[in-house]
Amino acid sequence: MAERPLGELLRHARQRLADAGIADAAFDSRLLVEHFSGTTRTDAISSPDRIVGQVAEIEAALDRRLAGEPVHRILGYRDFYGMRLSLSAETLEPRPDTETLVDAVLPFVRETAARDGICRILDLGTGTGAIALALVTQEPRAVATGVDVSDDALATAAANAGQLGVSARFSAKKSDWFSEIDGRHHLIVSNPPYISSSEIEDLQNEVRNFDPRRALDGGPDGLEPYRTIASGAARHLEKDGLVGLEIGRDQRRDVTEIFEQAGYHLLAQHKDLGGNDRVLVFRR
Repeated sequence: MAERPLGELLRHARQRLADAGIADAAFDSRLLVEHFSGTTRTDAISSPDRIVGQVAEIEAALDRRLAGEPVHRILGYRDFYGMRLSLSAETLEPRPDTETLVDAVLPFVRETAARDGICRILDLGTGTGAIALALVTQEPRAVATGVDVSDDALATAAANAGQLGVSARFSAKKSDWFSEIDGRHHLIVSNPPYISSSEIEDLQNEVRNFDPRRALDGGPDGLEPYRTIASGAARHLEKDGLVGLEIGRDQRRDVTEIFEQAGYHLLAQHKDLGGNDRVLVFRR
């Protein structure tokens, strides 16, 4: 059928996903139908008889969801900290837990900008640019460099900066951690890979099969990126600068020890909405 009423199409999409055991069938089906038909939730309520012509596109999107592809990968974007960020094959899908890191360091960014007229931020493993872009959109005097080894990720982050109108204050830099980085920054932030190599295969299919592995794999014990950051950050931090990190829920003690051995002290720790340890902030 080339065309279907919107209300009927929404019910059909929800039923297809529910029959396959998709946990968020109602939510996912609504997102997909709205995105590919150009309609809104209001349209579904006020105009359920509205004829939708993009039935084939919606069915194809449902097929992808049924095959295990996450809904936001199909949509091509994810909302994060009030921003709509484009995704690509080599970017991690930004998740709400990472907003905890933005909340944790944003007061420091604002205080630094108010004091010095600028706050220089280095975002290691920037991916979509989520953390850096959230900070520069919230503080107009902040500038950020987003670092990644993936050309695809860097292009995506730069495009997201353009869409948000902050290209003048965000630069995408190809570097293996600190290898190509010059200068000093007030703040270094990172959501690094922190899953141990042996645990990758135990992840949910939607994560294991669709998030880039190098954005997940933190080495044999999941801690290698933290050791790299701890050993190199001091050369790139201003006096009294901070390091803010997302961590796995059982890594607080190990990451704290790594940074204490490198001459830092734990300034703050924050839990995510689920009550799990999620963010650590260090000062040297």
